[in-house]
Amino acid sequence: MSMKPFERGDAPPDGSASTSQRSVPAISDAQLASVLDTAADGIIIIDEHGIVLTYNKACERLFGYTAVEMLGRNVNAIMPNEHSRAHDRYLKNYLGTGHRKIIGIGREVTAQHRDGTAIPIHLSVGEAVTSAGRQFIGIMRDLRARNESEQRLAQLQADLVRMARVSAVDEMGAALAHELNQPLTALMLYLQAVERACAKHGSGASIPTSVMAILEKAVHEAERAGSIIQRMRQFIEKRDPVRRLVDINPLIEDALELTILGSPPGTRIVRALGADLPQVMVDPVQIQQVVVNLVRNALEAIKGCDVQTVRLSTAWAADGVRMSVLDSGPGIRPEGIAELFKAFSSSKSRGLGLGLAISKSIAQTHGGDLLVDAGGGGRGACFTLLLPLPDATTAGTTTTKDGHNGPERHRGW
Repeated sequence: MSMKPFERGDAPPDGSASTSQRSVPAISDAQLASVLDTAADGIIIIDEHGIVLTYNKACERLFGYTAVEMLGRNVNAIMPNEHSRAHDRYLKNYLGTGHRKIIGIGREVTAQHRDGTAIPIHLSVGEAVTSAGRQFIGIMRDLRARNESEQRLAQLQADLVRMARVSAVDEMGAALAHELNQPLTALMLYLQAVERACAKHGSGASIPTSVMAILEKAVHEAERAGSIIQRMRQFIEKRDPVRRLVDINPLIEDALELTILGSPPGTRIVRALGADLPQVMVDPVQIQQVVVNLVRNALEAIKGCDVQTVRLSTAWAADGVRMSVLDSGPGIRPEGIAELFKAFSSSKSRGLGLGLAISKSIAQTHGGDLLVDAGGGGRGACFTLLLPLPDATTAGTTTTKDGHNGPERHRGW
């Protein structure tokens, strides 16, 4: 490290130094070098031409250049191109006019690492006049950690606000489902009453057969709407997990009926559900939640694609049952795989980034796992839920908290 920045031993040219000034012991070059090299902030001293005279260890860590590489070099080597071109001009203007833009003030600026990475720093600049000319000392504090913390805090605050909105919508949805259930029930009863009244007239009734068929369809659709709302209420209600032996295929069918409501036209959901699959010991609502999350993500991935298909399959696995959801989208970008199952890492503007994280947690608490094949190169992404077979202690379970028999086929909620 060059130690020529300040000529501390020079006496004033008129020899008028006071006794007290002369009695102050000089700081040795070794002491100054020690102070500079133990400083947490980067310290650079340049002359009036921008040539680096001092460059401490913190600067080496911050910018990637060693002191040997920087001493005697123009300081604009650690500035982005748009700033480096103007730096020499700024120095010349200051020396000519005395007009300060940063000296004695300090502000946030952008520096540049050796590899080209932009580095936000807080720069404070001081000035000293020596017999060798003016020299400028810059103290630089790396702001990346602070900025990242602020960004994380801002993101967490935004996520909390969105979660509050989701919670409000969740409560509204439960209330809406409850309120809609009553008029739908009444509508179904009225339609059934009309159907019975028409049937009393016998074959000689004036009501055409086509009208009776329409009434029957209306009753069927009212029953279907009521069933969907009932399942929605049970899907979102607060409850303790309850595991029981169920067949996986009917469970998936129920979840699909909830998921495809409102899906865009042209979307194809292909089912390839395996036959004679063993029952699994699961919490049905939690597994439905995984299915809903995976299928909704798949529907999101195929938006705008020429072919919009989601293929859902079930089959035997090595030691259990697997369910796979394959989409016809572009696949997952390699840089996104590492963050895929982390909370709050969604790339969607309307998502919280919790769906996959929760789904993997549910799979693992059931003794299974949630795996992903990222696809790409003309293949869509494929998510696979693995569920183990029940062990000997649970295989014989016949009764659960809700009163269902274990071997009974799952038929809905």
